[in-house]
Amino acid sequence: MPRSQAESVRSLTDEQLLEEETNTEKELLNLRFQAATRQLTNTNGMRQTKRRLAQIKTVRREREIAGPQGTE
Repeated sequence: MPRSQAESVRSLTDEQLLEEETNTEKELLNLRFQAATRQLTNTNGMRQTKRRLAQIKTVRREREIAGPQGTE
């Protein structure tokens, strides 16, 4: 994934990340249906969507592990 795309995911708020994750999962589901019905024209789209979903989940997990920042 290009650095600019990874940085764009990291710049999102927690709520935006959750929304983006939901939308990406729906997009992946639609791509799977298209592939199953042989309507998928861009086969690379599934790969890109899976990678984007993995990036989003990674950032969410990193933030979860880090916990609330600035609290002592």
